Amino acid sequence: MTARHPLQFVPAEEFKARTRAATDDAHLRQSFRSAMDFLMAKRAAQFPDDSALQRQRETAEAIRRYSLARLPELLEQLERRLTANGVHVHWAENGDEANAIIIDIARRHSAKLMVKGKSMVSEETELNHAMEAAGIDALESDMGEYIVQLDGEKPSHIIMPAIHKTKQQIARLFAEKVPGVSYTESVDALIGIGRAVLREKFMQADIGLSGVNFAVAETGTLCLVENEGNGRMCTTVPRVHVAITGIEKVVEKLEHVPPLYGLLTRSATGQAITTYFNMISGPRKPDEQDGPEEVHLVLLDNNRSQAYADEQMRATLQCIRCGACMNHCPVYTRIGGHAYGTTYPGPIGEIISPHMMGLAATHALPTASSLCGACAEVCPVKIPIPDLLIRLRGEATHDAPAGRAPLLGQGAAKSRLMDAVWAGWAALYTRPALYRAFAWLATRFRALTPPVQSGWTASRTPLRPAPRSLREQLAERRRAHR
Repeated sequence: MTARHPLQFVPAEEFKARTRAATDDAHLRQSFRSAMDFLMAKRAAQFPDDSALQRQRETAEAIRRYSLARLPELLEQLERRLTANGVHVHWAENGDEANAIIIDIARRHSAKLMVKGKSMVSEETELNHAMEAAGIDALESDMGEYIVQLDGEKPSHIIMPAIHKTKQQIARLFAEKVPGVSYTESVDALIGIGRAVLREKFMQADIGLSGVNFAVAETGTLCLVENEGNGRMCTTVPRVHVAITGIEKVVEKLEHVPPLYGLLTRSATGQAITTYFNMISGPRKPDEQDGPEEVHLVLLDNNRSQAYADEQMRATLQCIRCGACMNHCPVYTRIGGHAYGTTYPGPIGEIISPHMMGLAATHALPTASSLCGACAEVCPVKIPIPDLLIRLRGEATHDAPAGRAPLLGQGAAKSRLMDAVWAGWAALYTRPALYRAFAWLATRFRALTPPVQSGWTASRTPLRPAPRSLREQLAERRRAHR
């Protein structure tokens, strides 16, 4: 599947080429820079009291760590409770299994059209393409997702999928792809056009699909956060509702949701609260006027269990998908989401994609960071992203230590040349006589220093030894003062 849809996965050797293309695109850089500045300002306005914010972050981190510590138990409890509520629960080890489950549900209902609410997990599994191959239309109903789907693209941000597009680009897209639509740059008119198309599709759809923000084990409740109302339409109008989520989204109690919810909305878009907060606990009851007749939940692993099994890497699964780390990342704000070539871009993508896709495919991603720490400072659940990036950089270039299970693709970026270089460096700096000899040679033959020094001189002046080493200068100073 990845070969047919290159934005799902870009080979590691192509990542640098994509970043160069993105940084050469002045319009893209300006668009992202202004958008991220706007989102950062909105978030900052929602947290005027830093001490209060830190207390909230500590509470949210504790909830996520507690939930993950009990993850196997809570998942079993969630399944039992949802089943008692009349929800069909399915388990999928990978994206292909998840897609097969959903396609089977669609075929059993002779479905021709699935209308989708926002779901990054369905992007992760390439569900739209799998449905298309099975002869079933899958239409995105989130406005941003609808725009990028119409243009044959992938989302460039996990919260704002079409943030890389201008209104002029969207106007041309609608005029070209939506029948009977004339070119207009009016934002309100463009939104109205999209909603008119989607409203008709809601009524025609046989199945609605949604993501899940939080799954409550104690009550068997699926919580869905949204702004546009399309999530509520997808989960209530069609006869069948299918929800898909990663296994890490479970929490124990309903009381654990508000602290996470409050930080999610303010961290993501700078809103005090979203327009819609949906709580789904089962299909329509006999005395209810609306809602689906059948509800399914697909719980996806997709190598999340690898991150879970490692005590340090488990923190990756604390993520609540707010996108704040992306909005504040100096790398993401300059290259945009498409340069990463994976479903999850930015800092969170750099630490979760290596688990989902393996280090052989993604070992370049953890290097796409200045390690400035901005992502960790704004993460509402306090994921230590820089620490995990450093760990993944090491795992990509070294074999797993004895007694520890290797990560998928462990050592994929290992280089004999680099091993030899570091072995030489270690020998040089642990043997004083060898170091002094090297320093003497380096200072005397400094004119032979190469002007091009791999990636260093791409944006810096060449490194060149001083005419005399510090040791020699100090010795000369002592002689001069005798």
